[in-house]
Amino acid sequence: MPTLYHAPNSRSSSIIVLIQEMGIADQIEVIEVTVARQDGSGGPDPRNPHPESKVPYLTEGTDHVRERGAIVAYLTDRFPDSGLGRPVGHPQRGAFLSWLFYYQGVMEPVLVLDWAKIEHPALHTTFRDLDTMFARLSEVLEHQPYLLGEEYSAVDLLLSSPFQWLPDAMPVQPSVQAWVKRCGARPALKAVEGRERATLRQ
Repeated sequence: MPTLYHAPNSRSSSIIVLIQEMGIADQIEVIEVTVARQDGSGGPDPRNPHPESKVPYLTEGTDHVRERGAIVAYLTDRFPDSGLGRPVGHPQRGAFLSWLFYYQGVMEPVLVLDWAKIEHPALHTTFRDLDTMFARLSEVLEHQPYLLGEEYSAVDLLLSSPFQWLPDAMPVQPSVQAWVKRCGARPALKAVEGRERATLRQ
């Protein structure tokens, strides 16, 4: 059975949402661990086998998967009946993988650099900037409700996740805002978000 190492209210929360969306909660063991937080709280957890004490981290037997995009691909390939992935041979397989890697290689670096107020021409050349990134999303979402067309998929979950947890980062483009709202209205996300935010008040 795959095992997910997870810290509530962290990047791994989106993988918990994915597991709920896929209907595979009974087929994944979830182990909650602590991680170092930006406010100085928390710290490495000896139960977490991730080599850098990060989450999410997925293991299955002697194999392991890290980085959210890779975990999304692994789980949707491992459980294809959920319909949230695009298996090998599917006509949208390339688009599915491209969006996953776009998130890891473009969106997250750009959002973190903007939050940290770090500017340099090399960063814009390599990773793009917020305007370019949001324009790319907008040009797709102006013509269809989700990134792969008419149906919600795991790429929508992953790419919309920063704006669900950090609404201040919401882009101004109406088509992107409407997409974030559609993704945020899904019952699985609302359930996980409510449960995990409740832990902050304990």
